[in-house]
Amino acid sequence: MSSLITADEISHEAELVWLEDIDALDYVRQSLDRLPTRKGRPAYHRDGRMVGYALLSTDAKPSRASGTFRRRVFWLLPHDRDSQPDGLYATGAPAEAIDPRTLDARVKGYKTERSEGGPPSTAMQELGITLPL
Repeated sequence: MSSLITADEISHEAELVWLEDIDALDYVRQSLDRLPTRKGRPAYHRDGRMVGYALLSTDAKPSRASGTFRRRVFWLLPHDRDSQPDGLYATGAPAEAIDPRTLDARVKGYKTERSEGGPPSTAMQELGITLPL
């Protein structure tokens, strides 16, 4: 879950690669996957689709036990809000969901009103204020 990702686990990220326009997405799911390389597009073995992934810097060290690197992968499932706006996540979002506009390399991101499926209040919209959750 994204809430369990710590700053030290993503401290070697060099950049995030997006495979889709994240401005059109209210949220993406994020996870730390064990991958064989620091860079390049990882294989994807979940339902749904990969939306993006992290590239690691050359100083990132592999696990001594497995020789793999922990990299973030961003993804969506077929029943997520972008595919089924009136479905299970019409309001609310999965535990590992993060507003993609709050993400960057070495930044874990956070949920927002938009990622949770609720529009900001009228007063907040008029003032141009958005709050993280």
